Amino acid sequence: MAARSSRTHPAVRGFDRSAETYERARPDYPAAAVRHLGRVLHLGPGRTVVDLGSGTGKFTRAIAPLGATRIAVEPTHGMRRVFVRAVPDVPALDGTAEAIPLPDAFADAVVCAQAFHWFRPRRALREIARVLRPGGGVGLVWNTRDEDVSWSRQLSRIVARYRWMSPRARTRRWRPAFAEPRSPFGPLHEARFRHVQRGPPELFVDRTLSVSVVANLPPAQRRAVAAEVRAVLRNDPTSRGRTSLTLPYETQVFWSYRR
Repeated sequence: MAARSSRTHPAVRGFDRSAETYERARPDYPAAAVRHLGRVLHLGPGRTVVDLGSGTGKFTRAIAPLGATRIAVEPTHGMRRVFVRAVPDVPALDGTAEAIPLPDAFADAVVCAQAFHWFRPRRALREIARVLRPGGGVGLVWNTRDEDVSWSRQLSRIVARYRWMSPRARTRRWRPAFAEPRSPFGPLHEARFRHVQRGPPELFVDRTLSVSVVANLPPAQRRAVAAEVRAVLRNDPTSRGRTSLTLPYETQVFWSYRR
């Protein structure tokens, strides 16, 4: 087996130590977005879908109502450990987007939520195409925070100090891979959905700590980040004194079909 540093971006290692926090604090996905992806990828009973970079299984659980057979692939041990507990009925395989441990033409669809920006996009698309049956499709999903909310904007500024540690996460460099002449996929389609996450202020402290670049910090720095987030939520006019906060999201759904 290749060394972990060669399998994934170094910042991904933060997910090993923050898996419990990730499971507790990351938002789920809007049912309308899941239904839409199910329609465009033709998911249902008798079909097989691979959840690539499945993490703790949040999206794996979200697509359960579609009725397709689900297989998860996740490279980090910490995430798989939580996944097995949270989604015991779905196999969770150790693998990466560039080396999927499944045979050729195995799946009808591959989906990826909150993870494709970590991949080497050209290699990943070739590998995804390999495991897809003819006519199969790939679906990519992201929950993006609404920065019109002032306390959310401040939390983003805190995290932004450490973004240099995850260069792929701060760009959309994956998009051109779909448009290249040799891409195994056709045009990229897009739809957007509204979503919200509600919970006590401490949930959003954990939400910040679950970001890989923050999770990778030494313990003293993580504690300092947590204290700074609590100060923001305690003092911002839109969050001060509230026992429950609401954070709007935009859920972006992309899909494409194998040529």
